[in-house]
Amino acid sequence: MNALDYFLKYVKIETTSDENSLTCPSSVKELNLASEIVADTKDLGYESELDENGYVYLHLKANTKNFQAFGLCCHMDTSPDASGKNVKPQIIPSWDGRDLKLNPIITLNTTNYPALKAVIGDDLVITDGSTLLGADDKAGIAQVMGLLVYLKDHPEVEHGDVYICFTPDEEIGRGVDKLNYAKFPVKYAYTIDGGAVGSIEYENFNAASAKVTFIGKSIHPGSAKNKLVNASEVAFEFHSLLDKFQKPENTSGYEGFNHLTNMSGQVEKAKLSYIIRNHDRHLFQKQKDSFQKISKYLNDKYGYKVVNLVLTDSYYNMWDLIKEDFQVVGKAVKAIESTHIGAWAEAIRGGTDGSRLTYEGILTPNLGTGGYNFHSRAEVLSINQLHKGVEILVALLKQYLN
Repeated sequence: MNALDYFLKYVKIETTSDENSLTCPSSVKELNLASEIVADTKDLGYESELDENGYVYLHLKANTKNFQAFGLCCHMDTSPDASGKNVKPQIIPSWDGRDLKLNPIITLNTTNYPALKAVIGDDLVITDGSTLLGADDKAGIAQVMGLLVYLKDHPEVEHGDVYICFTPDEEIGRGVDKLNYAKFPVKYAYTIDGGAVGSIEYENFNAASAKVTFIGKSIHPGSAKNKLVNASEVAFEFHSLLDKFQKPENTSGYEGFNHLTNMSGQVEKAKLSYIIRNHDRHLFQKQKDSFQKISKYLNDKYGYKVVNLVLTDSYYNMWDLIKEDFQVVGKAVKAIESTHIGAWAEAIRGGTDGSRLTYEGILTPNLGTGGYNFHSRAEVLSINQLHKGVEILVALLKQYLN
């Protein structure tokens, strides 16, 4: 089997994570993929381990001396933003850039999705329009499996210790919550969880979540004047007071946003859930402060605690630490360029397990997988880039030999 074979196999296993679950992994379905990975690595002759929290660990033992150990990390879950059940991958050979109509709403072309200009002429994997594809991050997992296949077939390739981890629940911000660092004892690592192959991402958002609960005062609407406080109406008011220009659909590049992800409400109680993002730590704090100020304003206005706000930081911008020890990026650049493609940096408008790992002392930039349009039914994977990603991982081994 090669990386594509593993990818097509793994995307058919549903692994949607569940932010409302308190278990780890958040969905028992993730264990199905974890078990499959363990079986596949053992079939290749490697010893891997699935722990009680759904993490898979593999130690690729050194076959030479004078090396520096490093790590590779991928996540097994897919985003709850779109269905990951009954994924039916479709292969499009040598795409010529013409329209690919997935369903009445989604048509893949370079007008709707300009980034796809980079994959004209490539062999693609797409969805049938009813689900996401799962390239985020099963393409990364498939590339690591491709690396293991290559090393099995080429035992003459020298390499040091490589520690590999497949994590659950990255998409809901819990990817390294229960990581066993004794099984990932490295100073440098890479998440294989990005977009176009050749990209290196070492800047990401600072991230927080906001859970806002509204407590109303219910009374019969016929006698409601000056008595009724409708929790759902207060929720609308809260949302209207946030900066309308700081929405994801109104921002790009380094611009931050507040993103309403969920809402529910009745007269007596309503709830809003947000994610808060900004690359700049100072502006990130200002966004969080705005949530606090609006809550105070409404509580003062209504004369009681109508708003209960819970703000939770999720992760921070890895650049603040990586810039102090840039060799982890330099080694990746050399590995990429040795495969005869260009390397370039992109700032992530999101985050990865690498964000959290970096603040735990493991500097962990992110490498591309060849996937596009993540978290959507329009998701695309370049097969050409998938295989190029395996070449880059092989080349990375050389960079950690002294």
